[in-house]
Amino acid sequence: MTLCAPDWSGETAIVVASGPSAKDVPLCRAWGRAKFLAVNESWRLCPWADALYACDGAWWRKNMGVQSFKGLRLTYEVAAARQFDLMRVRIERGEHSILLTGDQIGDGGNSGFQALNLAINWGAKRILLVGYDMTLAAGEHWHGRHPAGLNNPRQHNVRRWLAAKWSTPLGVKIVNCNPESALNAYPKMSFEEACSRF
Repeated sequence: MTLCAPDWSGETAIVVASGPSAKDVPLCRAWGRAKFLAVNESWRLCPWADALYACDGAWWRKNMGVQSFKGLRLTYEVAAARQFDLMRVRIERGEHSILLTGDQIGDGGNSGFQALNLAINWGAKRILLVGYDMTLAAGEHWHGRHPAGLNNPRQHNVRRWLAAKWSTPLGVKIVNCNPESALNAYPKMSFEEACSRF
């Protein structure tokens, strides 16, 4: 299935990645007030999310396409898209910048970067990042390590992620909702404070 992009023009979007800090964020406070885009296992923290993105075909296969998820399910991995009838995203492999072409996203080396690029291209004007820890100090993910057959980040992965060009397009406000995050490209504040501003 090819991508028919949703229209989030002018909306607030909350992108929930897999960093350990995500498990402590009261996401339900924004339920119904913002669009939600979950990354990988983080759909379990917000099962009402509008969309679920994972770049790793092995993750989709391990989870049998997450058939119980009711929102949009997206990947750039061709085989997984065909097998599980997922919407396919076009990605510029090796591109470490946010792309504003509308029909293609940057790679950035991780699903969190790619999901942010999707929210931008869908028109969100305020984006809150949850679980973008960009450090292994508290562990790999909020859900613990991935099982055998799936990748878990190592320090060199984190360095590569941080080296990506995390930019802010004109007219978009992006807030990192983990004040302890190693990602310093965006203003930081608590989720509660960020939610009080929209």
